[in-house]
Amino acid sequence: MADQTHVLFVEDDDVIREATQLTLERDGFAVTAMPDGLSGLEAFRADRPDIALLDVMVPGLDGVSLCRRIRDESTVPVIMLSARADAIDVVLGLEAGADDYVTKPFDGAVLVARIRAVLRRFERAGGAGAGQDDEDAGPVLAFGELEIDTEGMEVRKAGRPVALTPTEMRLLLEFSAAPGTVLTRDKLLERVWEYGWGGDTRVVDVHVQRLRAKIGQDRIETVRGFGYKLKA
Repeated sequence: MADQTHVLFVEDDDVIREATQLTLERDGFAVTAMPDGLSGLEAFRADRPDIALLDVMVPGLDGVSLCRRIRDESTVPVIMLSARADAIDVVLGLEAGADDYVTKPFDGAVLVARIRAVLRRFERAGGAGAGQDDEDAGPVLAFGELEIDTEGMEVRKAGRPVALTPTEMRLLLEFSAAPGTVLTRDKLLERVWEYGWGGDTRVVDVHVQRLRAKIGQDRIETVRGFGYKLKA
C-alpha cells in the first residue's frame, strides 16, 4: 500500500492500548486508539479505517456489538481480541462478522502478521480463488441458482445479488475452484486465513455457517470427519 494503513484499535486497558499502539506504529501503521466502544464507533465513522482491532470486553458498547455496528455499515476487516479462548467469545465475535480473532496476551509480531494476512485477503478479494485456473475457467460460474462472477466479484442467488464480506468471498472462491472436492478445515485455514500452522477450526466453521445463510444452507455440504465441499 502506498499510504499508511489506518488501524482503529479499541481497548480499555491503558497499558495494553498504549503498548500495542506503539508496536503497530513501529511497524508502519497509523493507529487511532480508543478506550471504549462508543468512542470507537465514532472514530470508525469519522476516519473510515482500513482495519479494526476490537477487544471483546470494552465499556459502553462491547466489542461484539461494535463489530455488528461496523458490519452493518462496512465490509472493512475486523479482528477481535479476547483475554479468553472461550468458545462463546470466539463464536460470538465471528458470528458478529469478525474475520479473525487473537487471544490475549499476544505477541506483537504475531498480531502484526495476522493483521497483514487479513489485509492481503481483503485486497485479493477481487482476484480468483487460489486453486482456480483462470485460463480454463469462465468468468461466471454457475451452481444451480448460484452464480459467481469471478471477474466482477459479484455473487447472485436466483438472480438477486448476495453481499459477502471479503473473507466470505475468498472462502466461496476456494469452494468454487474445486466443486465436489472435499476441502479440509486445515486446508481452508491455510488458503483463506494464511495460517501456516494449526489454527482454530472454529473460524472456518462459523464462516461456513455465515456463507450458507447467504447462498443456501444445502449448497455447502459437511463431510463428517473431513471438511466441506461445494455441491457441484
